Amino acid sequence: MPVVTFKVSGADNCVRVADLPYVYIRTETGGSVLPASCPHRGGPLNLATVDAAGRRLVCPWHERGTSLSRLRRQVPAVRSGDTVTAVLPGPADVPVEHCHLPLSPALAAGA
Repeated sequence: MPVVTFKVSGADNCVRVADLPYVYIRTETGGSVLPASCPHRGGPLNLATVDAAGRRLVCPWHERGTSLSRLRRQVPAVRSGDTVTAVLPGPADVPVEHCHLPLSPALAAGA
């Protein structure tokens, strides 16, 4: 599994591992590294909203909610200052690309 360090915001706030993007998000319930693609249809979860209960990310493409706690369990990560280090799924030698993805205001809360 690749261990990757990247920025929590701004340029290079995303890493792609085997073409799957991951971003660091901040909600009122804390920060996490999450897949930036909806598990249902591949929509941009980096642009999701958070449901009223604060428990689900709502995909902007099809409005399906995905459990935030389930997504958080997928990627162990530790934040230190303006960077985060995460253990991402996949073989250790898989190519990793740093890139940028915008975040919805709901996922950039509590900067």
